[in-house]
Amino acid sequence: MGNSSNKNQTLPIDTTFKLPANLPLLAQGGGGGFATGTITIGGLKLVQISTFNKVWRTLEGGPSNAGATFFEPTGIPEGFFILGHYSQPNNKPLFGSVLVAKEESSSGNSGALKKPVDYSLVWSSNSRKIKQEKDGYVWLPTAPDGYKALGHVVTTTPEKPSLDKIRCVRSDLTDQCETNSWIWGPEKSNDGKGFNVHEVRPSNRGIQAPGVLVGTFFAHNGETPSSLPISCLKNTNMNFSSMPNLPQIKALVQSYSPFMYLHSKEKFQPASVKWYFTNGALLFKKGEESKPVAIDPTGSNLPQGGNNDGQYWLDLPTDKANKERVKKGDFKSFQAYVHAKPMFGGTFTDLAMWVFYPFNGPGTAKVGLIDIPLGEIGEHVGDWEHVTLRVSNFSGELKKLYVSQHSNGQWVEVPQLEFQRDNKPVIYSSLNGHAIYPKPGLVMQGLDGIGLKNETERSDKVVDMGVGFEIVAGEYLGSAIVEPPWLNYFRHWGPKISYDISKELDKLQKVFPVLEDLEKSLPNELLGEEGPTGPKLKRNWSGDEV
Repeated sequence: MGNSSNKNQTLPIDTTFKLPANLPLLAQGGGGGFATGTITIGGLKLVQISTFNKVWRTLEGGPSNAGATFFEPTGIPEGFFILGHYSQPNNKPLFGSVLVAKEESSSGNSGALKKPVDYSLVWSSNSRKIKQEKDGYVWLPTAPDGYKALGHVVTTTPEKPSLDKIRCVRSDLTDQCETNSWIWGPEKSNDGKGFNVHEVRPSNRGIQAPGVLVGTFFAHNGETPSSLPISCLKNTNMNFSSMPNLPQIKALVQSYSPFMYLHSKEKFQPASVKWYFTNGALLFKKGEESKPVAIDPTGSNLPQGGNNDGQYWLDLPTDKANKERVKKGDFKSFQAYVHAKPMFGGTFTDLAMWVFYPFNGPGTAKVGLIDIPLGEIGEHVGDWEHVTLRVSNFSGELKKLYVSQHSNGQWVEVPQLEFQRDNKPVIYSSLNGHAIYPKPGLVMQGLDGIGLKNETERSDKVVDMGVGFEIVAGEYLGSAIVEPPWLNYFRHWGPKISYDISKELDKLQKVFPVLEDLEKSLPNELLGEEGPTGPKLKRNWSGDEV
């Protein structure tokens, strides 16, 4: 048994995280089902529960060796049933939710929920020497034939839980799920050996994918099985009635759009696409390079649709003075471009906010303590970055923020964000390369002390992404949004750059012999020579971020 003196220790999880300000009074009207507290998914009514009773706590193991706490949802409305317990690491404030379900009688779809027929013990902390408040027992429900379990039950005694405790869901209302981030394991690392607990999420994610995130966890011994014994829910009725309407999207963007700080030395600022076009950006066509065409303010004379065939590209003005001026962008003209899309079967809304920079500056490498300017390496014309706000359609609450970093990025949970003015998060754009981070400072990309510097700081160059934003796409809204022509330009936003990476590195190597390993350790996209494509050609346009 654990040491009882640990009980008085307060941990981050003992605080429930709340957004700094009240949730937005969302624009009403339009008869919408957004943020009403309940969502119906063919045969089941769902409610999101974020109030919990603590069942069991460990005080070591897991992320930063802080242990984890296991909870039972509480305050469940009449007639609803739990689908599994909730768990999270102790090193973060409590900020989770799980779904509870009720059969929707009007659908004539009876038998959507059934009690388990038994439980099997997955693991117990009994007789293990770990710091804990009591012994814990983790159970997997055995679902009746034709049904699936959606989560586990945790107890502090060796007796099996009551069969009334939880419900299993009919198989046709479930979808396959996969493990996501690590919650806990008694060992200090998540190495696929021993016992581990992970978050789960639908395996198939995107604007058409019906899988619904339940919020439960998966507990297992040894390596993760290729097919999990628990499932996610499935929205068999994808009518998007729980998604926000246009006035509601505007209210959400105004409430949650970030303040983005640029580095004080940033020479290459963001700009609006219209500013870029009206200030001399040009459209080039293969074979007619000597006759570039000026671009209309909305991009209406850009080739539309098709595919990226390499026949067209955009570039900066040809005269030197104008070229240098346009390269620098103009953050007074800045606009974020918003794409609203359903996620997790229409139970969440992702608001992807795209940012355009006319020019991406050169990279700087760091080898040990030495900074090495990479000359032209990393430079390209036309740079698209984005942040995504993930909002619960049950409550209208911001749950996560995604920040893009070159060709990758990261999800940041809301309690890990800094806020400024009500519920607006703060983010930082890195010097020259414009990768976005949730905290200021230096982030290295690369291997063993050699890599690319991503440098951010709080400066007086700041843009409020909620000012002047434009909603450019939202497929589920039908004709309510007219996409601007530039969005359907599928060719490159910059020319192919003609420098030779190995020659550039050779030049640098004569001065810095340590650079031998640099090519191996620099991120691939830095070595890519072509200007990037626009937002619609990115994998996350119709899929999930990661």
